[in-house]
Parts: sequence; structure tokens; C-alpha cells
Amino acid sequence: MQTNRYNDAVVFLVKLGDFILYNLIFYLFCQTGQTAVDPSVSTWALQLIISFSYLLAASRNSVILHLRKVYAYQIVMKVFRNTVYFAIISGLAFAVLKYVEVDSYFYLAYLCLCFLTVSAYRLVFSSLVKSYRRRGGNLRYVVLVGSTPSNLDLYHEMMDDASTGYRVCGYFDFEANPSYPAECSYLGTPDQVTAYLKAHPHVQYLFCGLPSQYRDVIIPIIDFCENHLVHFNSVPNLHNYLQNRVYLNMLGDVPYLSLRRDPLSLMQNKLLKRAFDVVFSLLFLCTLFPIILVVVFVMTKLTMPGPLFFCQKRNGLNDKEFYVIKFRSMKVNKEADTLQATKDDPRKTRWGNIMRKTNLDEMPQFINVLLGDMSIVGPRPHMLKHTEEYSKLINKYMVRHFVKPGITGWSQVTGFRGETKELKDMEGRIRGDIWYIEHWSFWLDLFIIWKTVANVFHGEKNAY
Repeated sequence: MQTNRYNDAVVFLVKLGDFILYNLIFYLFCQTGQTAVDPSVSTWALQLIISFSYLLAASRNSVILHLRKVYAYQIVMKVFRNTVYFAIISGLAFAVLKYVEVDSYFYLAYLCLCFLTVSAYRLVFSSLVKSYRRRGGNLRYVVLVGSTPSNLDLYHEMMDDASTGYRVCGYFDFEANPSYPAECSYLGTPDQVTAYLKAHPHVQYLFCGLPSQYRDVIIPIIDFCENHLVHFNSVPNLHNYLQNRVYLNMLGDVPYLSLRRDPLSLMQNKLLKRAFDVVFSLLFLCTLFPIILVVVFVMTKLTMPGPLFFCQKRNGLNDKEFYVIKFRSMKVNKEADTLQATKDDPRKTRWGNIMRKTNLDEMPQFINVLLGDMSIVGPRPHMLKHTEEYSKLINKYMVRHFVKPGITGWSQVTGFRGETKELKDMEGRIRGDIWYIEHWSFWLDLFIIWKTVANVFHGEKNAY
């Protein structure tokens, strides 16, 4: 109950501070004498819309400052999402009622300042919470049962950073384990756990890492914890065969662990990404693409013989083969399907080099996107020969085929575009592709698109 009261108090104070800041900033903006707000509308009516919009936006976005381990980027991302929700709700209200010009610099500046101010407020609040825990406030006392590598890692996660507010009283196991630090006391064997908990009622959490073969020992511990307000937690030991993070999932009433998050496995995310792909591709193909097509057609016919388009088989979603469509940037050659382009590749023409540096050669792939073989953002599709070779050389290479390939991708905007001269270059690209799959969001896709366009203007050394 005390834990819940503390968490509720933190959440309430954070949301109250947000609420005040959103309203105060808007009030101060209205006092600047700008013209984006209808002067005939009561200030109270405007503030009421701001308040109602914030409450609706905040109801969709949790506060995470009370969690024991939280990072600054997570806090800022929560604020960003909340600001987006707030902008949509308040923007619609102001636009329908015609109280505020939502396409004005006034409204944009207001939203940006809210984002910056609320982010700063939450980060300061978070630092105060951590400081309070470092000084001994809001502590949670813990005992560990079993001395597996997972429990040892858990000990360090709790104790290496005092701001988490955990205090490990010690551990139980069938014998003392020298791997634990000297300050982590050996408290006895697992059958002594319940006696210890009776004598130390301040202990609130127990983490058990015993193998399931000791169920006759574990079940009495669970029963005692359940009847004496001690939070029992089971810690699976996966270090024997897994070194990366895992994620708990439920299928009905059955729990299971997966190796990575897969946001694009959720139907709502698939629909969102596909809808964006279709709308964006149609807009591009019906507006800019015809102009680009004419320019490329003329320049290609003037500079090199052969077809305008270059179609090549590549590996896509679930390793399914498809034909990627590009503007041809090289002379017709027999090595097109096996040899990767290099910096001073003699097969390229001067016009082809310009297309590659500006990404013009990739523009027909919006047709692939519309057909459903590709997405605008995703891991770049590789030649069949490369997939066959690298899948044998690089661990987890095939993970990149769990999603549709993209015209641009996270690896391409973070330095792994172009020729892979050494194996480590391809390994870096694969790490980036897997990171993208695990961390996908709509906002990440927009960032990658923006970064891709920006790179076209300031140039990339690997664009050849």
C-alpha cells in the first residue's frame, strides 16, 4: 500500500506540473499581443480547451518517473508522444471552433516550448526522485534465492546504482557462492527462507532463481510470500544458451519468452506502416516521379545505350524473391547480379554516378512499395548472391527478412550505406537492421526519411 501511495503521488505531481505548464505557457503566449488567437474568445474558454486536451492526451500516456530504472531518453520520448497527442486534440478543437490559427507560427512555437519545458520539468523531477532514493528514501528491501548468473546480474542492476532504491539484504542457496561480492551476505539454504522472512518483515521483494527441479522447495516459499505481502518473482536462468535480452509474452494463459521485440508483428502497426507506404508512394508517383522519369530518360539515352530500367532479383519479406526496379546507372554488363558497385567502378557512367549520389536511381522502387514488395523504410534488399554468402558468414543475418525491405533504412543513414569492403561493414549493417526491427515506430520512420533527404543535400562519402 505504501508503494502504491508513493507511485500515485509521483504520477499525480508530474501530471499536475504538466497541466500547469501547458496552461501557463498558453496564457503567457496570449499576452504577447499576437493575432493568431480570436480576440473575441474568452481566455477562460481557451484555457478550458487546453486543459481538456491535456487531460485527454495524458490519459493515453503513462508517467514512468516512479519506475526504479528509467533513462532520460525514455522520459523525453514520453513527453514527445504526449505533445503529439495534445497537438492533435487541441488543434482539432481550435480549428473547428476557429479560436486559434493552428497553422500559425504562434501555435507551432507554443507546442515546441511546451515540449521543451515539460521535458525539462520531468527530467528535473526524475533527478530529484533519484536523489531522494540515494539518500535512503523510498527504499525496497530484497532477498535473492539461488546464485545463478541471472540472479548475480540482478544484484548488480539493483546495487550498482543507488538511485534505483533497492537494498539487497543477501542471498540464499545450497552453499555460499564466491561470485557474489563480500557485501552481499550469504543468509543460508533455501529451506531457511521463510524463517528469515518471518524475522525480517521489512523485506518486500524476493527474487527466486532456483531451477524448476526444486519445486518442493519453491512452492512453500511462494505460499509464504503470497500470505505475508512479499512480492515473489521468478528469475529464469538463460545464460547457458542466451546472452541477449528476452521479452515476456502471453498466449492465452501460457507465458513464453521471445528473443526480441517485434513491433511490426502487431496488426495496428502493420496497417499504419502500409497505409503510409501507399499514400506516400501514390503522392510521389503522381507528382514528382513523372518529371524525374522524363529527365532520367533523356539523360540516360544521351549518355549510354540500353534500357532505362534495371530489374534485379532480391530477397524480401520472409526471404521471398522479388524484382527490385531501379533506373539503370551502369553500362549493361554480365556482373550486374553478382558484383557490388565500388567507388571507382568502371561500369558506372558519369550520369549514373550523379544518380547514385542523389538517390535518383532508387526512385522507381516506389513502384515496388505500391506493389507491396517493399516499404519506404526498412532494411535494404540484397542481391541473391549476397544473401546466400553472408547468411553463412554472419550470425543472425536472416533476421532482417522478418520485415519488408526498404528504399532507405536505419543502417543507410547511420554510416553503413554502399560498398561493404570488409565483413565488419556488413556486420555493422546487419546490427543496424536488427536494431531497426526491434525499435520500429512511425516516428522513427519519419526521422529516417528526413535524414535520407538531408543526406542527399549535404552528400555522403559512401554514396557511389
